[in-house]
Amino acid sequence: MDRVNSELNTRNCYIMQENERLRKKAELLNQENQALLSELKQKLSKPNPNVTGGPNSILDLNLNSTFGPRSSKS
Repeated sequence: MDRVNSELNTRNCYIMQENERLRKKAELLNQENQALLSELKQKLSKPNPNVTGGPNSILDLNLNSTFGPRSSKS
């Protein structure tokens, strides 16, 4: 019984460490998301002479190719 409790305790510690790591990663991703949203709002609030049409025009959010898929390395 002690061996089982010890194994469960070890697994629990590992799960808590992983949970903390994921919580920190989620917090960083949220901060990045907020910064990108703020940047996008700033760009959309400025009049752009290159965009034709009124305020109801559809904007191309593919601003350039550097905003492609991110690497999955973390």
